[in-house]
Amino acid sequence: MNQPQQTTYISTVDPHIYQTLQGIRNKQIIVETVRGSVTGKLTTVRPDHIVVESGGSPFHIRTAQIVWVIPKG
Repeated sequence: MNQPQQTTYISTVDPHIYQTLQGIRNKQIIVETVRGSVTGKLTTVRPDHIVVESGGSPFHIRTAQIVWVIPKG
């Protein structure tokens, strides 16, 4: 019989990046990811992802995909 496969989620957490992003929450930022850049307000910081609101839309970005972050202003 076919048994359902169990899915395992693995995420790396960089404590330095997490702490740095916590310090700039609710500020305007530019985030460069492996797929391009996003400019907007950093609204949420979690160990595995951030949320940047840009143009009224939330962008959920996995922390592992971030190349660099620059606070604006």
